[in-house]
Amino acid sequence: MQIEITDAKNAQNVVHNLFALYVHDLSEMVGVDIGDDGNFAMPPSFATYWTGPDSPQRHPFLVRANGRLAGFALIKRIAADTHDMGEFFILRKFRRSGLGRDVACRLFDRFAGNWEVRELPANTPAQAFWRRIIGEYTSGDFEERTEFFEAYTREFVVQRFRSR
Repeated sequence: MQIEITDAKNAQNVVHNLFALYVHDLSEMVGVDIGDDGNFAMPPSFATYWTGPDSPQRHPFLVRANGRLAGFALIKRIAADTHDMGEFFILRKFRRSGLGRDVACRLFDRFAGNWEVRELPANTPAQAFWRRIIGEYTSGDFEERTEFFEAYTREFVVQRFRSR
C-alpha cells in the first residue's frame, strides 16, 4: 500500500468533513448529540490547528492510501520536546490493514522527542491499538496511566514514551 501523509494547513475543510466521521465513531462513548442541522459541533480546539497564537505548535495532516483519502492526524506540541497525538482517525475501510500503524510510526519519527497519546477510558479498541503500536515502536518502553486532564475536564488513559 502506498501511504502519503501530507500537511493539511490548506485543507481545513477536508479535515473538518473527516472529523465529523471521527466524532460519529466516538459519539456512543462520549454522548455527543448531533445538532438540528445534522452536523456535530466542532470542539473549539479544532480551529486552533489552523488559526490563533498556538497554530505554529499544531500540525494537521491528511492520510492517503493508494491515492485515496484515508484519514487524518492532529498533532500538537505541548512542551519544548513533547508532542501530543491530539486526534487520530483512519477510515473503517482502511483499518486492520497496517495503515494506522505505519502512519503513527512515521509521525512519531517525524517529531522526535517525548510523546503523549490519550484515549477515552470507554474507547477500549483505541487503547488496544495504541498499546500495541506504541509497544512495538518502543519495544515495550512506555508508561501508561489513567489521569484526569484539567484542560479537557475528563479522564483519559495516556501512554507516554520517547520516539526513536
